[in-house]
Amino acid sequence: MKTAIEWTESTWNPVTGCTKISLGCRHCYAERMARRLKAMGQARYRNGFKLTLHPEVVRAPLSWRKPQMIFVNSMSDLFHGSVPLGFIRDIFAVMEQASHHTFQVLTKRANRLAALADKLPWPPNLWMGVTAETQDYSWRIDCLREVGAAVRFVSFEPLLGMIADVCLDDIDWVIVGGESGPGARPMKVEWARELRDRCLTAGTPFFFKQWGGRQRTRAGRRLDGRIWDEYPEPLSAPAEHTLISA
Repeated sequence: MKTAIEWTESTWNPVTGCTKISLGCRHCYAERMARRLKAMGQARYRNGFKLTLHPEVVRAPLSWRKPQMIFVNSMSDLFHGSVPLGFIRDIFAVMEQASHHTFQVLTKRANRLAALADKLPWPPNLWMGVTAETQDYSWRIDCLREVGAAVRFVSFEPLLGMIADVCLDDIDWVIVGGESGPGARPMKVEWARELRDRCLTAGTPFFFKQWGGRQRTRAGRRLDGRIWDEYPEPLSAPAEHTLISA
């Protein structure tokens, strides 16, 4: 499915639904969307936001001929404790087989990710990321370092506080963004600048996704007068982006 998420091109959801585990989950966009899709009668969202496996779509990317960047489980968390290891392995096997695509997996369950890492294949087309919304969750980055992914990335979204004590060694990409939608909590410019400046110092590609707010498109994506659309090199960015946009 094509998506408006700025740092990817398509989404693939063999799992939908989730449960909240940290501050960043409070106003979950996926929960709002799942409830809306259920109300619209979408069969795959008949359970609303209750975690649901969809084995019928596990092999879907194999039929997508055009190479693309695919965000895996934008409507869930692949490393949720209720997703069986066997099902995760099936998804990883498809990602390995569909080598013409680039897959981006993002989790808040960093402990389980680290525990299962040596039981999973890590092909070069698979990017693995964790979310860290405040300093209190920066430990997830240490878990990510235990994973043998070709690209390891951190999503500081929604960024809910200053993260001044963070090491970006062995991190290949950083995404920063504010919260959006009803009840969105504001992101201060100094929080985003701190992470941007750390990326500049470390030479880590930096992607500024959005300021957020109830109407996120109105707030825009510029930080200090420019768009930051950096991606890991030499891997390619989505077709509509360049590696670094001024």
